[in-house]
Amino acid sequence: MAFGNGYLAVGVHYPTAEWVLNRGEHMTEEIDRSESSNRSVPSWVIAAVAVLGVVALVGLVMAHNASTQAQDAQQSFDSKVKAMQADFTSQLAQLQQHQAQVDTTNASLQSDLTVVTKRLRLTQSDLKKARDEAEEIRTEDQQKIAEVDADAKTQLATKASTDDVKNVDGKVDGVRTDLSGTQNDLKMARSELGTLIARNHEDVEQLRRLGERDYIEFTIDGKNKPQKVGAFMVELRGTNPSKKRYNVSLVVDDIRIDKKNLPVDEPIFFHQGSDRRPLELVVNTVGKDKVTGYISVPKAAGTQSASSD
Repeated sequence: MAFGNGYLAVGVHYPTAEWVLNRGEHMTEEIDRSESSNRSVPSWVIAAVAVLGVVALVGLVMAHNASTQAQDAQQSFDSKVKAMQADFTSQLAQLQQHQAQVDTTNASLQSDLTVVTKRLRLTQSDLKKARDEAEEIRTEDQQKIAEVDADAKTQLATKASTDDVKNVDGKVDGVRTDLSGTQNDLKMARSELGTLIARNHEDVEQLRRLGERDYIEFTIDGKNKPQKVGAFMVELRGTNPSKKRYNVSLVVDDIRIDKKNLPVDEPIFFHQGSDRRPLELVVNTVGKDKVTGYISVPKAAGTQSASSD
């Protein structure tokens, strides 16, 4: 007798064919599900692996960018350091060059000061001495006049004849004429040092007769042409005939003296060697690129200078 669940109601249970078929289908489904579960991977695992891969790739990219930026920063820093070093070197070179220019300027100023010191050898004592000499000349002339007058009076007193008196009068007149000429010479313009200033050749000849100084006359025709006058070199630098002014350069003891816009008959004082007595250059006439004048030299110091002309 058969009971539920497909078993026969006998002491031994035997599966029916239907149960066997159903059971086989169930087993087949379970086996398929088991195989399917064994073959498939969960999606979260794949997602996790993908995320890790992306994170690793981003990390590699960021590390590479950081390394590149570090290299760029190092290169930029090195460039800036090199630029600063180059700028510092350039500034140091400019400072050294400026210091060299300052040293050169100081040396030039020192040299100019030495030259000026040499040119300004004229002292107050020289000026006083020249004025004393001029006063002595005037005193000597007055003494000569007094002596001649005394001598004339003595001769007139000792000679009774009219002819003798006339002869004495003639001598007195002659001496007075000479002395008058000397006094006229002394009426020439005088320099600040008391020396007489000749205005032309005739004045120069009169001063020569006094015998106190040597006079070297010159004519310079042409600009920028150094010309030897005595022991000196004179160079005409320019003229202004309408205003009677001129520019001139004078070389004395290898020292160049430049004078500009000078009027005629105004002495240029200078010294030669160790002699403290001043020499003078005077220009009397000014034409177009042409001047005439003279150099006056003290007698004792001028013998060699005048003879070398």
